Amino acid sequence: MTSAMHPLLEQIEALLAAPDHRDHPLHAALGQLYRLHVDEQKRLERLLNIADGYQQFTQTDLASLKQQYERQLNKERKLSRISDRYQQLMRERNQALKTAATHDPLTGLANRRLMDEQLIQAGVEAVRGGKPFCVAMLDIDHFKQINDRYGHDGGDRILVSLADSLRGQMRAGDLCGRWGGEEFVLLMQNTSLEQAGQIVARLIEYLRNLTFSVTDIPVSITVSIGVAEHSMVEAPLDTVNRADRVLLDAKQEGRNSFRLAG
Repeated sequence: MTSAMHPLLEQIEALLAAPDHRDHPLHAALGQLYRLHVDEQKRLERLLNIADGYQQFTQTDLASLKQQYERQLNKERKLSRISDRYQQLMRERNQALKTAATHDPLTGLANRRLMDEQLIQAGVEAVRGGKPFCVAMLDIDHFKQINDRYGHDGGDRILVSLADSLRGQMRAGDLCGRWGGEEFVLLMQNTSLEQAGQIVARLIEYLRNLTFSVTDIPVSITVSIGVAEHSMVEAPLDTVNRADRVLLDAKQEGRNSFRLAG
């Protein structure tokens, strides 16, 4: 034992080492007890060393596990971000496909397919609710001359500008679509023929005073419109055809006007 030992142990060690006490009857027992204590002390120190080593190992292992967990968590976060971006991309792609299937690529208006669907739906709702709706067919006057003079690019610009103007003039709940070429269709919900006539009259006047720009050249256009109110005994497409027939009447009678189907 060293001088750092407990004073009592130092005293016992000194007594055992002294020659005068070797014949004492308790000398042997005290020596045995002392050696047992030393052995137990060494055993305890070994256990403490093992415990310290285990604790250090545990801490190291926990640190390693924590690093592994953080790496796995980072991977999952990265995969989650990739998944979120992929889902967003798919939503945008699906929306783009839906838009491409239902809207005119040039003007952004509803295409003929979507207008057909909306007309059928309007017919169903008219039967259920007894609410009238009207269809207006609109055609740009002398559009061929515009194409001949300004080229097809110029004609396309006129179509796009007209589509923007029509979109801005439509009431909430109504729908405007490109039927084909320079022809557009307006679906006016909950509207009688008289009301539709007032609407298209204002529309014609508005467009008559509007100037479009084609390569910085101001261009004015006029339109002709035919309007028909849907009848419960006809298919919505028949309503469109009646509107188209009176549109031809407006064309033949001088253009820049509208006609109502009787």
